[in-house]
Amino acid sequence: MDSSHPRTSEHQEPVGELVKQASEQISRLLREELALAQAEMKQKGKRFGRGGGLFGGAGLIGIIALQALVATAVIALALVWPLWLSALVVTAVLFVVAGVLAALGRKEVGAATPMAPQQAVRGVQADIAQIKESAHR
Repeated sequence: MDSSHPRTSEHQEPVGELVKQASEQISRLLREELALAQAEMKQKGKRFGRGGGLFGGAGLIGIIALQALVATAVIALALVWPLWLSALVVTAVLFVVAGVLAALGRKEVGAATPMAPQQAVRGVQADIAQIKESAHR
């Protein structure tokens, strides 16, 4: 019997053929998994889009509700003041609230600048300096 050739029987396939089949099966499995992931992401994207649209609709209805609330405030004040004065007072209050919110927003934005992550930049600079120092030794 020649021992230089791998033995095969009716039920055994050569190792090369088995490796080829395994490679093809892994490739097919990966393609199927990628197709499944793509389909799942597509479905999630549709849901995300619908959810975003619903949030937008809720925001629009909220703005309309606030306008109705302002009108209600004007009407309520008109019961004790002239209509023009109640409208003027509600408008002035809204401008004051807008001004306060703008000032607070400006303060927050100012605290967030500069946009570069300063602590991370300092950490990287320190790391680079440490590496340079170690390299010169």
